[in-house]
Amino acid sequence: MPVLSRIVKAYDIRGVVPDELDEEIAYAVGAAFVGFTKADRIVLAHDMRQSSGPLSGAFADGATGQGADVVAAGLASTDLLYFAAGSLDVPGAMFTASHNPARYNGIKLCLAGAAPVGQDTGLAEIRRLAEQGPPLFDGKPGTIEVREMLGDYAAYLRSLVDLTGSRQLTVAVDAGNGMAGLTAPAVFAGLPITVVPMYFELDGNFPHHEANPIEPANLRDLQASVRATGADLGLAFDGDADRCFVVDERGEIVSPSVLTALIATRELAHTPGATIIHNLITSRAVPEIVREHGGVPVRTRVGHSFIKARMAETGAVFGGEHSGHFYFRDFWRADSGMLAALHTLAALGEQNRPLSALLAEFSRYVASGEINSTVEDPAGRTAAVESAFVHDEGVVVDHLDGLTVQSPQWWFNLRPSNTEPLLRLNAEAVDEPTMARIRDRVLALVRGGVL
Repeated sequence: MPVLSRIVKAYDIRGVVPDELDEEIAYAVGAAFVGFTKADRIVLAHDMRQSSGPLSGAFADGATGQGADVVAAGLASTDLLYFAAGSLDVPGAMFTASHNPARYNGIKLCLAGAAPVGQDTGLAEIRRLAEQGPPLFDGKPGTIEVREMLGDYAAYLRSLVDLTGSRQLTVAVDAGNGMAGLTAPAVFAGLPITVVPMYFELDGNFPHHEANPIEPANLRDLQASVRATGADLGLAFDGDADRCFVVDERGEIVSPSVLTALIATRELAHTPGATIIHNLITSRAVPEIVREHGGVPVRTRVGHSFIKARMAETGAVFGGEHSGHFYFRDFWRADSGMLAALHTLAALGEQNRPLSALLAEFSRYVASGEINSTVEDPAGRTAAVESAFVHDEGVVVDHLDGLTVQSPQWWFNLRPSNTEPLLRLNAEAVDEPTMARIRDRVLALVRGGVL
């Protein structure tokens, strides 16, 4: 029987192909997914990795072998799969390892309506069923229907964000040889946008750079292109195109927290008084700006399953994460990097200032960025940091997700990795010297020094 303990993560299934994830496992997971959802119809899609098509095919065989019909959407971004699961109202599976290197692949699962599947919402049970092996099924096997959904996806996104009154914009787009190379041309077709394409060729070996825009090194080519072409902005997508990062007209990287604040104000203009979700490592500016625009900010843990759950509980119209994930009520509470890009383009195009000037009001504090430290005892190191700060004047401590320590001038969050012996630090303050002082004090404690 297959063993999935190494590849079932907090939010998805992911591992090295074929050592950890192969067609036998994909078949077993496909059967288990149908067993868990009791669905008579599911939708599948896959990215451009060489292993994605065969793995998706094996999953489909496992699903049809348990009587479920399969809609095969073929090559797609993850948010296109969410569109398919939402619009068809069926469970879905996306074969992708997102930003991971070429030797990896994975499966992102969702329920009907694009509802998330994580450890606590079905992934643990799907693992158990897959390891148990497919049950004998003596009914009629399901069918496979190949369906093109790219056009419907593009039209739906354009229906959510109106760019008809926008000025003409020049946009450099770095697809990183990932799925935005397929979806961006379809979404931007007919809009007042001149695209400067970069690495649109679908290539799961990522010959130019990793498709992981959260790493600044992977944005250098985009920054250079924006400066060289005089583009109004640059867009960078990860491998499965569910995350979007932005570079302004100067070639400077825009913080995802700034984009969260910008998009929040646009959503609040359409739905006054609405709830906006932000995770606890987004800038303090986000809840401030939400309140200033009449909205209700709600703080959550890091991770898409937590954000989507809180959106469902609160009826929130939008949610943002500092990792570049942006969630929309009108997109089945799922994340879409392309929809975030359209909001940014619309905000820029409806006025005449450059992007840096437009976004200046949303950038209020100085952030450290996420800093990882490898430690043998994450819990012990975290406790040492809390002990060092807890008696400081004006400090407030909470444990919503790891350790968060806040004061009027600064805050930091220290949380453990789900999969590695790492502690992740994010710090923010009113100015650079204050941020550097807090950052360095925490890191010295985490890494064994004393301050």
